[in-house]
Amino acid sequence: MDDPGPLAFSALVLGLSGQLVREIHARVTQQGFEDLRPAHGFAFVRISRGGATTADLAEHLGVTKQAAAQSVEELVRKGYVVRRPHPHDARARLLELTETGWAATRAADQAAREAVAPWREALGEARFSELVADLARIAPRGPIRPT
Repeated sequence: MDDPGPLAFSALVLGLSGQLVREIHARVTQQGFEDLRPAHGFAFVRISRGGATTADLAEHLGVTKQAAAQSVEELVRKGYVVRRPHPHDARARLLELTETGWAATRAADQAAREAVAPWREALGEARFSELVADLARIAPRGPIRPT
């Protein structure tokens, strides 16, 4: 295979990323979570790990604290997130998913499995696992990095 070059690689990765986000969002919406946007899923990833404050969420998403606070307020208003007192910082609040937030997270996990199923089938399990490992090796360790 010829060297695809950085532009072709970039276009492929961005195209697949966009397709994946659209498919997951569509499937989550079909599960009854019509009031969520794809950006909320990225917030849920950080909140679900526990110990998250609005400042932590801002760092995770790569946005300002004010933008994160607006997202948190929206998620609280919609019933996906609650704020709890922080055990070590009286000024901060810990963010936790509600049962509805966890249900949306489970719906997104299922949607992601279904969305990548054709990729797994096309590549086979071994190559798919290698691709995931390769992407994990080169993915940045910055905002919205999974786990």
